[in-house]
Amino acid sequence: MREYIDVTGKTEDEAISKALAQLGLDRDDVSVEILERAKSGFLGLGSCPAKVRVSYGPEEEEELIPPAPQPKDEKAEPAEPVRKPKAPEKKPEKKAEKPAPKKENPPKKEKTPAAPPQDLGEEVDDEKAQAIKTFLTGLLAQMESSVEIKVYQPEKGRYKVFLVGDNLGALIGRRGETLDAIQQLTSYAVNRTGGRVRVQLDAEGYREKREQSLQNLARKVAGKVVKYRRSVTLEPMNAYERHVIHTALQDVPGVTTYSTGVDPNRRVIVAYDRDKK
Repeated sequence: MREYIDVTGKTEDEAISKALAQLGLDRDDVSVEILERAKSGFLGLGSCPAKVRVSYGPEEEEELIPPAPQPKDEKAEPAEPVRKPKAPEKKPEKKAEKPAPKKENPPKKEKTPAAPPQDLGEEVDDEKAQAIKTFLTGLLAQMESSVEIKVYQPEKGRYKVFLVGDNLGALIGRRGETLDAIQQLTSYAVNRTGGRVRVQLDAEGYREKREQSLQNLARKVAGKVVKYRRSVTLEPMNAYERHVIHTALQDVPGVTTYSTGVDPNRRVIVAYDRDKK
């Protein structure tokens, strides 16, 4: 009996390559069925990864091998070929059981960070909060994404919005680009009527994880700058991510930071400053 695994990737070829790498097999050793084709979406919104099913292992046709042309040995010969195909079938089944649960387990982790932080207090339902929910509900419906929208107001003029649900990777996008785009659109829609407020959108705790990652990167780069006394230019970042880098290094001796370039390619430069103590 053939076994299979389902794998996702940005493209069909990437998904197939991942499956082959996991199984340790060549392309000729498997058969591939494309379950879902990759979708790029519109302006990064609604993008969807490709999903393929890769089947491997011995074919059931092996049981048809033993023809019995000699009537004298009919009793002995069928017994031997029937046992041989069954023996190798048990070995690949044991190997197939190991990779399968590894691919099925990661989605369960996505449910854990769904709850918003407890220090934000109770949800708000004022005029701005209702406008945020109305706009996001319509936008996410067009993206065929079913999520729960929770709105909090940690301080006056600032709203934190959490998208709660399962498998929200498509709403986050590469390096949070889709999430940033949705946040910008929501901010524009809510502030059209006056009474300007700041809207911060998050899903699956991505913002906090990204901030921690940027802080670790900033400290690591600062160490290299001080050690080698050479400036380091970071990858392009949005305004919020640049602010995280500047804040993380503002009190670090021996380094200074500044931004250069024009969005969306504006970068942070971490430079050596021997006078800063």
